[in-house]
Amino acid sequence: MDTLDNTSAEPGERPWIVLSTTYDVEAWIDNYNRELQLYVDPKKQPNGHGICFGLEHGGEIYLHTTQDGDILLDVTPEAEWVAPLIAAAAQVAQPTSQIWPLPGDRMTQLVLGLSPLIATTRIVISHDYRIRKSWRV
Repeated sequence: MDTLDNTSAEPGERPWIVLSTTYDVEAWIDNYNRELQLYVDPKKQPNGHGICFGLEHGGEIYLHTTQDGDILLDVTPEAEWVAPLIAAAAQVAQPTSQIWPLPGDRMTQLVLGLSPLIATTRIVISHDYRIRKSWRV
């Protein structure tokens, strides 16, 4: 895909390199934000863009940041095994739905905690976080 042409084609899956320091995570977040901007046209896809983490032991976690800077995670049923780690890393209680609303200031801790468990990542242009249950941050 030509990165100058913001079409809705999603880039392919990439292998994950384990991040071991907060500096590594901050650099990854900055790079992820820049790459996401290349693929997302806010006029065509105003919501639901983010990243999908494919986990080593099964399941996926979709991560989206809201306009207010908060985080939404969609933890697929196959990835429920990682819920205690998400709760510990983000210092939040596990929600009753598979949609996790998190404060934006927990991004670094979250990615650092999940990093050893991630196998792949891919940019997601559109993911519907509202189809399951309502959420609030």
